[in-house]
Amino acid sequence: MNRALLIVVFFLTSASLSAGELKALVGGTLIDGYKDDVIKNSIVIIRGEKIEAVGQIGKLEIPEGAEIISTEGMSVLPGLWDMHVHLMINGHANYDHWQATYQDQFEKVIMPASAEQLLLAGVTSARDLGGPLDASLSVRKAINDGEIAGPTLYISGPFIQKEPYPGTQAYRWGVDGVKDARAKVKKLADAGVDVIKVVDQDQMTEAEFMAVVDESHNNNLPVVAHSHRPEEIILGVKAGIDNFEHTGLSTAPEYPEHVIKALKERTAQMNIGPLYWTPTIEGLFNYDYVKNNTEKLDNDSWHHGLPQPIIDDIKQSIEHPERLPYFQITSKRKPTLKRKFAQLQEAGLVLLIGTDSGIPLKFHSQSTWNELDIWVREMGVSPMEAIRAATYWPAKMMKKDKEVGTITKGKYADIIAVKGDVLRYINLLQDVDMVIKHGKRIK
Repeated sequence: MNRALLIVVFFLTSASLSAGELKALVGGTLIDGYKDDVIKNSIVIIRGEKIEAVGQIGKLEIPEGAEIISTEGMSVLPGLWDMHVHLMINGHANYDHWQATYQDQFEKVIMPASAEQLLLAGVTSARDLGGPLDASLSVRKAINDGEIAGPTLYISGPFIQKEPYPGTQAYRWGVDGVKDARAKVKKLADAGVDVIKVVDQDQMTEAEFMAVVDESHNNNLPVVAHSHRPEEIILGVKAGIDNFEHTGLSTAPEYPEHVIKALKERTAQMNIGPLYWTPTIEGLFNYDYVKNNTEKLDNDSWHHGLPQPIIDDIKQSIEHPERLPYFQITSKRKPTLKRKFAQLQEAGLVLLIGTDSGIPLKFHSQSTWNELDIWVREMGVSPMEAIRAATYWPAKMMKKDKEVGTITKGKYADIIAVKGDVLRYINLLQDVDMVIKHGKRIK
């Protein structure tokens, strides 16, 4: 090939690459994640993986050669976060059977299917709290390398607790003394996890639990912990937990006064930043509806990526949702949820959208929008505040707010769009029309 032809080929190739990498989202109503007001007739310029500019029609020039993607009639917002998912499970009602039957398929089949379902639902970042270490690392790497589709993952690997439950040693690690507690955390840190997950911390000695938290923080890892019992919360506050999970205390009508007092004392300490809480309430709140309206379970979006025998097994396990032992006391917990949610708000916690997605009856393709819907429709949270709890605040909590969480110049182009006005009808998020992750249009 002569020199002149080489130059022509080079410029043609460069032009083609530039056109593919340069996009302009034009015309939609933009919720940028920062402002209370929307930006109407918006333009978002994407070059490669990053956002190059944000503006409005008539005020921001669209670069020549950009691929123009119309967002007319759509709400445009940052890609969602789900701060509490379980990729290794997919709604099956019998954990013992699931683990015994499918553990060898977690890494190559089940976790990739869960990840892609989340992404197609508009979740561009997710925190996977609890899974076998090697499988979790492998799936995160495969997503980052572009080998499989999924949200940017932040993983905990195995839970840390006093003793793993029988048959769960692959994804639950017990601790035996302070030295062992530090060693387990250090092993996870050295492997490259993003967060440490602790459960049943009130069953550890206080010294063991303090060692877990201290060693995590020494390795720059945030700690998330269950909040099912008052003692778990009090110990967590004392140790410096970063993020509590769930809305616990079973059927108790509210959090006890001494627990709320401890939370308020912690949230008053501005010098150490917010205290985060992921209430994961939708699965509890909607259970009575689901058990009486099982058509919801026939939505086949949760089948995506799963082999038919696994789909059939899940269907069989949830055939009678009203009989599931997992939810035996849930109907009595439902009346307590609004009060507990309000107490957390009143105590000054920063609440985050997370779903416990993967537990019985909760599918990765549906969980996140359902959580947002319950926050807005039942808990009285404004749509804008709920969206921030699924975008800006999770990024802030995970110290990724300089990279994602808002639609801002210089950040990764993690953007979703949906036809209609999500600030009026938050449930429009059940059918996300466009998903862009790191500048690549996925849907």
